Amino acid sequence: LTAKGPGESAGFLNDIIAHLWPNICVAGGKMTADIANPMFKTMLPGPLSSLHFTKVDFGKVPMRVSSVIATKTDANGIKLDLTVEWKSKSDIELDANMMPALIGAVQVAFINPPVLKLDFTGAANVADFSAIDGAVRNVILTVINGILVLPNRILVNLDTNNDYFATFMYPLGILRVNVDRAWGFAEESKGKASRIFSKITRSAPDSYAKLSVGAEEPWKTKTKNNTTHPIWAETHDFIVTDLDQCLKVDVEDEDVGGDDEVGIALTTVREAMNGAKQELPLIRKGVETEGRVSISSQFFPFAPAGDSFSAADHTGEGRLCGLATILIGGAYGIRGAREELKPSVKVTWGEAHRYQTAIKADGPGMDMNNPAFDQNFRIPLTSDLVGSGVFRIALLNGEKETGAVEIPFADVLSAPEMTLQNKFDMGGGATVRASICLRGVRAA
Repeated sequence: LTAKGPGESAGFLNDIIAHLWPNICVAGGKMTADIANPMFKTMLPGPLSSLHFTKVDFGKVPMRVSSVIATKTDANGIKLDLTVEWKSKSDIELDANMMPALIGAVQVAFINPPVLKLDFTGAANVADFSAIDGAVRNVILTVINGILVLPNRILVNLDTNNDYFATFMYPLGILRVNVDRAWGFAEESKGKASRIFSKITRSAPDSYAKLSVGAEEPWKTKTKNNTTHPIWAETHDFIVTDLDQCLKVDVEDEDVGGDDEVGIALTTVREAMNGAKQELPLIRKGVETEGRVSISSQFFPFAPAGDSFSAADHTGEGRLCGLATILIGGAYGIRGAREELKPSVKVTWGEAHRYQTAIKADGPGMDMNNPAFDQNFRIPLTSDLVGSGVFRIALLNGEKETGAVEIPFADVLSAPEMTLQNKFDMGGGATVRASICLRGVRAA
């Protein structure tokens, strides 16, 4: 595993694996059991010494690998970025007299939105028409992005004592993107009939650019009408969770009957973060066109310092000066019969920012009087939000508010490392464990 850098290409290794796979399955399964089982017995402490492989079968189709990068996280974890393709079924069994948790929690996410291809068959084959196919894919991807694409993650607690606050992985910083201009695409976006009409009327595309990073809310520039060389010169800030996230620039031709795609350009945060200008090719329907879009970007890492909250460089439309992250761990000491409780926690900041955890429902294994939520909410900070106002955390039973606490912005700002964690009193003996973390930005 490489410690850093772009990873190692493994094409030659894939050829070897494919030729030797039948032997690898037999020999590998036997070696895994013969070597690992004695090591488990002699090296693992206590009850873990009984851990052993009972069956190892890697299946018939060889795996393929392309790159592996290993890094250590600030939260004392190990982060692996790798590309693995394995379209087979393996059958591996482990057994032990007792298997305590070795890992507190697992978080799973796509760094970037996946590419989704659909093939409808039978009576649904009509959906292969591009318009219907695109609509269906957009719905599915919206659901996937909202659950599994960074900054969203699926958290699986393997240890009931795992501390969500220690597990949570905070965003890295802000990518400030300036979309300068585009050129060279001319009539790329238009169909044959539209191009003929354009020649008669001498019209040109009405172009705008739509930018997105991961599952963050997309941002759209103003539309430049009737030009094949649109100049936008607009700036917007995106919150970054991983340096390998893609920045997607989607240039569209605005039209009353539905916008036409001019082309899509891609780069990564890592490639864009140094402030240099990039001239990216526009790709349409998988083919690179003559169109180009020019952008420049700067990366500002988050830091526990409030200098940027009032800095002139971080004021103005589309610009952020920091981030507030609110973690809701759980509620404790809620009174009432469990079948009558529907607890949740609501977080508000001013009139524009209102968030609520999932409402807990009674069921097997659920402690309705002390429910765990393990949810996070983020408030991108602009200069007009800083300094005034309060964070309000309220405990609800269904739609009824049973208690609340207000935390002034200044209290969080003056807390150690600008992070305030506490079991906040909701009244009536109930508390809510919450954390509010403020982060400004350092110089690019």
